[in-house]
Parts: sequence; structure tokens; C-alpha cells
Amino acid sequence: MERIKAESVSYSYQNKYQTVEAVKEVSCTFESGKLYAVTGESGSGKSTFLSLLAGLDCPDSGRILVDGQDISQIDRDAYRREKVSVIYQAFHLFPLLTAVENVMYPLEIRGMARREAKERAKEYLREAGLGEKLYDQYPRMMSGGEQQRTAIARAMASGGKIVLADEPTGNLDSENEEKIVELLMSLAHDRDFVVIMVTHNRQIADSADVRLVMKDGRMTVSEGQ
Repeated sequence: MERIKAESVSYSYQNKYQTVEAVKEVSCTFESGKLYAVTGESGSGKSTFLSLLAGLDCPDSGRILVDGQDISQIDRDAYRREKVSVIYQAFHLFPLLTAVENVMYPLEIRGMARREAKERAKEYLREAGLGEKLYDQYPRMMSGGEQQRTAIARAMASGGKIVLADEPTGNLDSENEEKIVELLMSLAHDRDFVVIMVTHNRQIADSADVRLVMKDGRMTVSEGQ
């Protein structure tokens, strides 16, 4: 099912020296049940495009439709709260909350009672491959792989079915890198999520269902194997 559609999207920003045309006339479609990898050199526009999909900015021209709605015309705070989750290279967990409390956070924001939110959070952490001994640990006590799994569990708890991952394996060793990609693949294939992942890693990109390549703000698409 088509969830996200970019139609001739362009976006520019002003830095200290010049206007940067970061995204140029990009058109593509993202469907439920697939893992997408967006690759390209640094400065090619990958992360900027991801921020547009997340509703953090609006295109200068063109539009992004989510379930047929132009995200520039809807409540983007509600969109980010209810439909989309962003996973970062640096994990971005709440440092003063435990693993289970980090995952409880979006559940409680949605109005779930604390006791139920705690049990549900534990379920999501288990599904992300984390054992009970980690539930009460703070991010500083966890490895990078454990922190990223917690971040993915929090995304699962958000209630949305769109996950945007910006270099999610960038701070991980090869073993944890592979496990995180498998987990993201499972979200797409087994849970019918849309998962869009920015990565510099060609091997990871080649494992995706669809690979999108950005160069100088423009995009080409090639189906995965």
C-alpha cells in the first residue's frame, strides 16, 4: 500500500556563504512492507530529504503526500507524534530515563495508563531483542547496539507505521550493524511498516528492497535483489 509520495520536491537553504539547493525535483513513492535505503555522497541531500519526509521542514516547491494528505497542510506536530518515528545515528534516547521508561514515553503521551504502558514497553523491548536485565538501565550503561534497539522499540511504541532511520548503524560494529538492519527489515516485512533508511554503507543498501541514490540533490531508484 502506498503511504508516502514525493512529487517534484525541491528544497534549498541558506548557509553562511551561499544558497544550497539540497533537494531538486525529487519524485518517488514509498510503500508499506518495504525497506528503502537512500545512499549517496556526503552533501548529496539524503538527510535533508529525510527531514522533509519527517515534516521537520516543508518543500520550497512540490509536495509530500502521506496517505493522500499534503503534510504541509496538516498538523505536522501531530504527524510526527502519531505517524512517523525518526531513528538517529546518535540514538537520541532520553539520558535520565531507563530503557523501559524511554519506550513508555510515547505510550504515555498517547494517554495510556502508566502500568499498562510499562508492560507494553517491556513487550516492545523483548521484540527488539533486549532481555530483562536491560530494562532498568540508563542509556549510558548500555552498548551502542542496545541503545539503538531501545530506540527502535520506542519507534514501535509510537503507534505510527513509518520509520525514518538516519545512518542507524553509523556508530555500531559490523555484528550489531547486521542485527539492526535485520530488525528494521522485520519491521517492514513482518509488521507492514514503511522503513526508509539513509546509509553510506553499500552492503546495507544492497540488502534493502529498494535502493535510492541521491547525487547533487537529485534521486534515482533501483529495485533491490
